[in-house]
Amino acid sequence: MAELLNGQKRTLMCGEVTTEYVGKTVTLMGWVHRRRDLGGLIFLQLRDRSGISQAVFDTDVCSRELLEKASTIKLEYVVSIVGKVRRRIGNNVNPNMKTGEIEVVAEELKILSEADTTPFSIGDDGANEALRLKYRYLDIRREQLQHNLIVRSKICQIIRNYLSDNGFIEVETPMLGKSTPEGARDYLVPSRIRPGSFYALPQSPQIYKQLLMIGGMDKYYQIARCFRDEDLRANRQPEFTQVDLEMSFVDREEDVMQLTEGLLCKIFKEIRNVDLPTRFTRMSWIDCMNLYGSDKPDLRFGMQIQNLDDTVKNTKFAVFQNALSAGGTVRAIVLKNGADKLSRKELDKLAEFVKTYKVGGLAWYGLGADGVKCSFSKAVDESELEEIKTKLEMQHGDISLIVADKNWKNAVVALGALRCRLAAKFELYKSGDFACLWVVDFPLFEYSEEEGRFVAMHHPFTHPKNEDLPFMLSDPSRVRAKAYDVVINGDEIGGGSMRIYNREVQKTMFEALGFTDEQIAERFGFFVDAFKYGTPPHGGLALGFDRLVMVLTDTTNIKDVIAFPKMQNASCMMTEAPAQVDEKQLTELRIKCEAGDD
Repeated sequence: MAELLNGQKRTLMCGEVTTEYVGKTVTLMGWVHRRRDLGGLIFLQLRDRSGISQAVFDTDVCSRELLEKASTIKLEYVVSIVGKVRRRIGNNVNPNMKTGEIEVVAEELKILSEADTTPFSIGDDGANEALRLKYRYLDIRREQLQHNLIVRSKICQIIRNYLSDNGFIEVETPMLGKSTPEGARDYLVPSRIRPGSFYALPQSPQIYKQLLMIGGMDKYYQIARCFRDEDLRANRQPEFTQVDLEMSFVDREEDVMQLTEGLLCKIFKEIRNVDLPTRFTRMSWIDCMNLYGSDKPDLRFGMQIQNLDDTVKNTKFAVFQNALSAGGTVRAIVLKNGADKLSRKELDKLAEFVKTYKVGGLAWYGLGADGVKCSFSKAVDESELEEIKTKLEMQHGDISLIVADKNWKNAVVALGALRCRLAAKFELYKSGDFACLWVVDFPLFEYSEEEGRFVAMHHPFTHPKNEDLPFMLSDPSRVRAKAYDVVINGDEIGGGSMRIYNREVQKTMFEALGFTDEQIAERFGFFVDAFKYGTPPHGGLALGFDRLVMVLTDTTNIKDVIAFPKMQNASCMMTEAPAQVDEKQLTELRIKCEAGDD
């Protein structure tokens, strides 16, 4: 039967009991992690978020009643134990435990809460994920998950201290706002007061933080909750957290980038004791795409993409020639010492892999132990192979993997994905290595085949490069943005830009995006109106907080750093959300649901 504390207080947490407490009486509280009953001797491991301490019930010290009570204890019972700390001796010392040199000789025991048998063993991270998410409150007792959440909390504190020390003010922005459909899909919230009208949950506080700059707040930040109704991935959730900041009277990308570098350096030093470079590498978007096939390249390893257009321009190999004749390209990567590591079966799998990136297939040319192995050797002569070998600086044992396509972007993106796949397969980087990069000089616009118009690559408030302003309407494809993304180990950790602060430039931006005056007024009227009353030059950035925690805790799944995450279908296994609501609630909102397939 559960007992009351009756004012009893714990003196310290389980993981804090060290040899300095030997001979002292302590009161510990927590969950029963392990239990061993040796007859006249019962050992209990007591666990809380700080760690584990061992308590021993010994007939030489405790009463018969206390020993009998201890014998009823089961795993995950919540108990309070009062006892005296003593050293362990000989083989009883556990060097793998922080508290392995001591144990608590129990003198008093309270059973605060009983527990049924759990649906999986606490600490078993190999248990079925859906089951662990259904009982997430039990999974949170797992040491690694608790560690991740504690690290998350520490990072929050570092961020707040750093930005406060640099003159930033924390301001909360609304969660219920207006839908501005220029980006990901909104989560909508119906209004009871205004039937047929909807709020939108924020995809980011972008407009509000710019209005704060117009309002004279000068430097703003917020650890903001954001929502996007989009398909989930390993590093994406429908609701997520970002470190949002904005600063006034700046017009250089470097102003925001340097501040962010200082923040990330401080976080990595305090959390991982890692010294990041005080100035990160800078690379233009076009160089990233050409060299790595990605706008978020992983720089922990080489294997850069190389251009074979000039080398094979006179080739008779139809695949290469057709791509070049159509205005396309032939690109390659070289896996050093990989010729004998990739079997024909594995190469065929890699060919199927690159096809998922809209290219026709994969060619290869290797210099293995058994000589040349080449998928297109019958279509070329030896001199062409020698030219490819020279161009790619191939050595004996290397293999080149080649993609040809009429679309330049498809070719480099396919090789970029292949590059990362091979690096993971052959462990071309070490855990604990961190490569940081700023990607700059993004295109301001990208053409959407689906919409038949140019759309903003980032958002419609990003300032163009000053020298590209004349081309906003005449040639949008050549306009570059004052934008910047920070990338760590191939993950986009955050991004931002200098903002448009001149109303004429903002009007031109909307015109380039194809918006009519009516559409501008309907979607962004309140924002555009604010430009009439004095807008300072300003810029900012948002860091993906969950992704940052992922990098710092060495996990590849965003669910590991969020207390109560969603599943792949955006549902919550624990609460069973989303769920149907009472008809009365729908009537109040004047909403009628149509039946549909699950």
